[in-house]
Amino acid sequence: MKYLIKRYLAVIYEALLMLALALALTAAYVLVVGDASHGWRRLGLQMLLWLSIGAYFVRCWVVTGQTLASQTWKLKVVDAEGRLLDWRLALLRYGVATLLLLPAGLTLWWAVLDREQQFLHDRLLGTRIISIT
Repeated sequence: MKYLIKRYLAVIYEALLMLALALALTAAYVLVVGDASHGWRRLGLQMLLWLSIGAYFVRCWVVTGQTLASQTWKLKVVDAEGRLLDWRLALLRYGVATLLLLPAGLTLWWAVLDREQQFLHDRLLGTRIISIT
């Protein structure tokens, strides 16, 4: 259970970092494009945020296996053989995680029931979050 708490604390830390990124990007977008509360401007902002956040995660997973939050909590994302993710698998992980977060955070709840406390997207893709302490 201690490992699961550590992972959820890393998720909270990650969410705070992504909130800061989203606020900065939104401010810049609104300054350039104007009101983004509806229509193509809203869709453009949503795509900018999703792609920017994805670029951050994918790059971190491919280069070091660790985001800022996972470095703090000494966690690392690896593939089934314990290696860093390749670009294809990292992109797929981001896409699947996004889809599985939409229904009430399903992928996060899954870890409570999983025998190894892995998130659902990791279980499906054969990736893992490991502790490096």
